[in-house]
Amino acid sequence: MIKIKSFTSSILFFVSFFLFSQESQHVGSLMNIEIKAKSRQFKSVNFDKAQTFFRESNWDSTLVYSMKEINNSKNKELIDYSHYFRGISFQEKKLLNESKKEFSEISNNFRFLYKVKMKLGEIALDQKEFKKALQYFQQVEKFSVKIAYDMQHSTVLHNIGLCHLHLGKFDKAEEYLFKSSKLQEIEKDTLLLIGSYMDIANLFYQQYKDDQAIPYFEKAYDLSKKVKSFDLKRAAAKNMAAVEENRKNFPMALTYRKEYEAWKDSLNDQNKVWAIADLEKKFAIKQKQKEVNVLEAENKVKIAERNGLLISSILLFVMFGAGVYFYRQKIRNNKIILAQKNQLDELNATKDKLFSIVSHDLRSSVNALKTSNGKLLENLENKNYAELDVLLHKNSTIASGAYNLLDNLLNWALLQTKQAYFFQESLHLASIVQHVEYNYKPLMLNKNIIFKNDVSTVDYVFADMDSLKIIIRNLLDNAIKFSKENGMISIYTRPSSEDLCYLVIEDTGLGMNKLTRDELLKDTVLLSKKKNDDAIGTGLGLQLCKSMIHKNGGKLDIESEENVGTKIIIALPKVKNHG
Repeated sequence: MIKIKSFTSSILFFVSFFLFSQESQHVGSLMNIEIKAKSRQFKSVNFDKAQTFFRESNWDSTLVYSMKEINNSKNKELIDYSHYFRGISFQEKKLLNESKKEFSEISNNFRFLYKVKMKLGEIALDQKEFKKALQYFQQVEKFSVKIAYDMQHSTVLHNIGLCHLHLGKFDKAEEYLFKSSKLQEIEKDTLLLIGSYMDIANLFYQQYKDDQAIPYFEKAYDLSKKVKSFDLKRAAAKNMAAVEENRKNFPMALTYRKEYEAWKDSLNDQNKVWAIADLEKKFAIKQKQKEVNVLEAENKVKIAERNGLLISSILLFVMFGAGVYFYRQKIRNNKIILAQKNQLDELNATKDKLFSIVSHDLRSSVNALKTSNGKLLENLENKNYAELDVLLHKNSTIASGAYNLLDNLLNWALLQTKQAYFFQESLHLASIVQHVEYNYKPLMLNKNIIFKNDVSTVDYVFADMDSLKIIIRNLLDNAIKFSKENGMISIYTRPSSEDLCYLVIEDTGLGMNKLTRDELLKDTVLLSKKKNDDAIGTGLGLQLCKSMIHKNGGKLDIESEENVGTKIIIALPKVKNHG
């Protein structure tokens, strides 16, 4: 039996390259979120430019600014990311040794270390250093699913199988290639599955197990008919030609060879067809133009005869139409002016009420601080340190409340005047909640509040990051404010619908009756009633949340019962097919 190593080796190389491309695309979204967050966090000009060019696949500019960041920065985290940018850039430019050097400079504390190992394995595989490649891929396999959940496990298994195949370890190669193909069958990844079938067939062929190899070549060929990749179609047809030659079935082998050549020349043939079609189109246009010129000459006489009547008719129609238009425009403008006046009156009333409430709350906060400071001085003179501690904590709470009120007022004003920066993107919901939660843990500890965070780590929403943080911050602040000592606050996600993701903030605080709930859900409502000195203020924070949720294309709902607690449900647009 003649083996077909001459072309199966090229198939192995093609499949490895294809798997690498898939991995690069898969990494993109999660890596983009992280590097944009780092850019905002550290505000380095060189790093910001490097990550921007990296996400745009502008490899030369990425290399320039990432080197500037490495030379000028002392931040090890940004330096690791810059080496990663350079490693990818060199790999894309086919400078594998330079790429390998950059990846080797990355520290073991790098968050995406498993991706670095994957890239080093791919480079070693391309350079036919199969033992090194195997070591890198085995390291990636050992990473937990929690750490490397965005890595396609079938890709890692397949690459390990390829390394074993090149090293002549057929039993291990068979084990890993079959594991990989099973996962790809479950995932219905047709492109990768075709390559896996070819590699399994080649594995058996190299062991002279023709009866086991041929069915997999046939499977790969059948699947190749369902995809648009010319390379896969050509490889599958060429494999089948070699199979039939080994069977001495030369007519079928010739058929497959012709099919291989046809796929090989298909792009050239397609270009020729397009060129011929373009010539035919140009010829047809010229013929039509000649016909149009003849018709134009005939119509000139008729047009000259109709011009007098037509012009007079048009003038009369224009005059009539202009009169009707200006009359309707006047009525419409009057309606618009009246509506704008009513809207302006309503906005002014809301503004006056808002300023009255805000000024009352600020005056109350300042007066409370003034009174508390007087007591503070008195207790300081008496050296009553226990009372001093209580007063200082009270002052801190008052100042924090006043600051939050002013912050909400500023954001509300920016939103109303349309000056706020707003950019919707794919956001990892659990990470956003975790960032906000960190700032409020001291407040919850002061009131001995138990906090539970059960937000799903797989949910991504399409929203503006800054406004989403403001929404969660205000609702979490309200939950703390209305919770009693030793209460509990939970934040979690409900089962998502096809289009929306539901985030719930639940507390065991004061709660509210149905009338208050309905008032809160109305547009432009501002509450000023207070049940105690520490609760309910202007309601501006919730009004701000409602406006920002609506601007993000979401919905707000409230479930509450007095003296039992409250659930605030936020529905936000869900990012479909993330990853």
